[in-house]
Amino acid sequence: MRGFVAGVDLGGTKIYTALADQNGRLLAEVKVPTRAREGLQSVIGRIVETVHHVKKQAGVEGPLLALGIGAPGPLNAATGVVYQAPNLGWDNVPLKQKLEELLGVPVAVDNDANLAALGEHVYGAGRGESEMVYVTVSTGIGGGLILHGRIYHGTGYGAGEIGHMTIDPAGPRCNCGNYGCLEAMASGTAMARAARRLVESGGGRAILEAAGGDADGITALAVARAAAAGDGEARQIIINAGRALGIGVANIINLLNPALVVLGGGAMQVGPLLWEAMEGEVARRALAASRKQVRLVPAELGGQSGLLGAVALALQGVEAGVPPATMV
Repeated sequence: MRGFVAGVDLGGTKIYTALADQNGRLLAEVKVPTRAREGLQSVIGRIVETVHHVKKQAGVEGPLLALGIGAPGPLNAATGVVYQAPNLGWDNVPLKQKLEELLGVPVAVDNDANLAALGEHVYGAGRGESEMVYVTVSTGIGGGLILHGRIYHGTGYGAGEIGHMTIDPAGPRCNCGNYGCLEAMASGTAMARAARRLVESGGGRAILEAAGGDADGITALAVARAAAAGDGEARQIIINAGRALGIGVANIINLLNPALVVLGGGAMQVGPLLWEAMEGEVARRALAASRKQVRLVPAELGGQSGLLGAVALALQGVEAGVPPATMV
């Protein structure tokens, strides 16, 4: 039977939805604001509207067979309950159940970072590799584990919290309450925070200029601009972040012995210094045998990784024999 699947990348600021055929080819896509402040039912309704929209936009005939959706925060991928999503204001939301009731189709839910990993595994830099780790370096640091060709969830669906491995117990406090987490030392937020502290201590003039003279507006991008112009202080901030990232990646390599580590996220765009410092630390710290077997590569899918992962998740359900869905 010819049919289609939908994928949804649900975030705190936007809902990104696409319709795909059974080969994973995107036929239509739409982005709308999440508007989480309007409440749970409003967000759920907007998700449903985007699914109807892409189906109409594609002008296709045939049933919707399944929907895959990536959601932020810890969740249960089996029951589809989102335990907590602070950016959405959600606690214990039965997302799978609500969407199945409204759409009449099987719904699969997973963590957004896991689906970004799955997207890269199926359609991006990880094609053909059964053992892969995805690391996203952005406002925070997250990740996903692909082991034996499948997402590895752990006992309580909490595996892959790469950003919260401890890099330096004497390091800065992380939002999780711990000290010296990878996220607190190598994320875009961490680089911006280090730059603001530098400015507060009387340094960082070039970084401040790159931020338009507004210390509160300093971002990792401002640090990157100053570093690209040759500023030594900005370069050191990026090098320090790269070294911390390299320690984290070396730990991953030593623990899991993957064939591939894929690195994505906006903060990876600060320039080659970050990548070079990361690679240097991996070379120093990863065990030789595992280091020789692994490849470190940039992500290929950019902002579509989570969306395509959601499509892949829906297609996995269809391939596994999910009962045919009703037309929507």
